Amino acid sequence: MSNDPLDNLSPDQQVKVLPRHLAGPGSIDLPTVWPFPKDWTVHQADDGAALATSPCLRLVVSLALDADSPRKGKWTVTANRAPFGPAAWQITFDATTPIELLHDFHSELVDLYLEDRQSGQGRLLEDNTPAQEAYTQLLARGWSHQVRTDGTQFFRDPQSLGVVQHRYALIGTDTPIWATWGGPAKKPHWRARFSRGTPTTLAAAFTTSLVSTEPVSRAVKDIPFHTRRHLYVAATTPVQQTSVSSPLPPPPALPGPSRAR
Repeated sequence: MSNDPLDNLSPDQQVKVLPRHLAGPGSIDLPTVWPFPKDWTVHQADDGAALATSPCLRLVVSLALDADSPRKGKWTVTANRAPFGPAAWQITFDATTPIELLHDFHSELVDLYLEDRQSGQGRLLEDNTPAQEAYTQLLARGWSHQVRTDGTQFFRDPQSLGVVQHRYALIGTDTPIWATWGGPAKKPHWRARFSRGTPTTLAAAFTTSLVSTEPVSRAVKDIPFHTRRHLYVAATTPVQQTSVSSPLPPPPALPGPSRAR
């Protein structure tokens, strides 16, 4: 007997599933991924590539798509110490990263940006949030923990199809302090990399969304084949049936003549 919970459903059937990191990317919708304030500048090209900048020009966010291989596209977030100055940190997400994770991450980015603009605390560049804020919720959801002697620790979901890597002893500036991926180890469906200097608050927003218990909506045909049997179907939505013509409903019955008593 198959362990695939989606076997008996139509390819067009909409389902709500968990865990999020195994559900597939979903449809790329720029306003959903980028909930930026109206004073941000956003441009999108005809081929889908997009660029957004904050009013201070220190935050640059982009989407670059590969027409021949969508899996090679990238979402990138770069924080500069000054407009057009050197990058303080950079984060990249594969274009196949689930859209809900991207939305929650960028929502936190906006919140941190607005907080900095109002308070002047500079948490976008100097964030003192402890690293455990980004992985405590993983342990609470049953993810395993492995520590290596090279200064790296790993957190894995029960199926080892979701991984968060944290380097607490960095060697070299090119080494990402946080990295996470979903799918089979040899060929993950998506990856995310957080460079040295990235605010822990942003890493925590991403990992919190990663293990959220709020299901995501997908069409059965859009869910990766290799992760289907590891999903929990929380709800299904009936497929909308359309027809060329449909009979009109019968007219309401008219009241009969009243009878005199």
